[in-house]
Amino acid sequence: MTLTELKYIVAVAREKHFGKAAEACFVSQPTLSVAIKKLEEELELKIFERNASEIAVTPLGEQIVRQAQTVLEQAAAIKEIAKRGKDPLAGPLKLGVIYTIGPYILPSLVRQVIERTPQMPLMLQENFTVKLLEQLRLGEIDCAILAEPFPDTNLAIAPLYDEPFMAAVPANHPLARRKTITTDEIKNETMLLLGNGHCFRDHVLEVCPEFARYSSDTEGIRKSFEGSSLETIKHMVAAGMGVTLVPRLSVPRSALDGSADNSQDMGDAAFVHYLPFDGDPPTRRVVLAWRRSFTRYEAIAELRNSIYACELPGVKRLS
Repeated sequence: MTLTELKYIVAVAREKHFGKAAEACFVSQPTLSVAIKKLEEELELKIFERNASEIAVTPLGEQIVRQAQTVLEQAAAIKEIAKRGKDPLAGPLKLGVIYTIGPYILPSLVRQVIERTPQMPLMLQENFTVKLLEQLRLGEIDCAILAEPFPDTNLAIAPLYDEPFMAAVPANHPLARRKTITTDEIKNETMLLLGNGHCFRDHVLEVCPEFARYSSDTEGIRKSFEGSSLETIKHMVAAGMGVTLVPRLSVPRSALDGSADNSQDMGDAAFVHYLPFDGDPPTRRVVLAWRRSFTRYEAIAELRNSIYACELPGVKRLS
């Protein structure tokens, strides 16, 4: 049994395809297939079920792949220990971010990391929560910025900030003249939602559970429409298609300081009006998560410091 063979089975489990796994490992498919067959013969069991349409991991194979991932991480940790003796922050850090956070924090965060730790470049990945959790488990990324709640996967968690939501309504909507809004006041509106897979969709439905039922004739609910991103949703609001909720960091500065300009983005105050909620607003908790087996503690600490060095208007920072 070799580390190379373990790397191959982890790659096949991830790609569900021998050819793609071979490409990811920079070897020919026959080389990878022969190595895996040799490992299966050594272990006297099947790790993968092969058929014409797909590759499936056997139940025992799942356990073996998880253990192989742990072994590969521990082997990599030996090199990391050596690097940390010279510079604990040396080397890239693979960071995942969910779609409804990335566009609003990454520009500032990347600048902070370049300025504070140029020897630790960020390798960035935007994706859905469930996909980032899987990538964390497989070691494809080192850490991720996520919004709670998400399934307990035995990750280490550091809270970053609590972010309030705001309502976004068309600039010519009657509600746009209000200073604040309540959840009851948007129940009679057409709600614009992110598509399935976005955790922020679930956050909105927690605030307004009535919109979980897609209906055109239920009293008090006209219809719900979906968009692929928060920016798409804002354009839909600007076009007068309905209202939505957005996280505070996604609100353009121009929409809050009165500097709206018709030449600016369709999501600014010239087209969309953003309203805070009365009383305690609905919020989401944003956290930094990483595998407990990840050994670059200094890198995680410095990343968190860089996040706190970013301008995060309107959120409650957590220690």
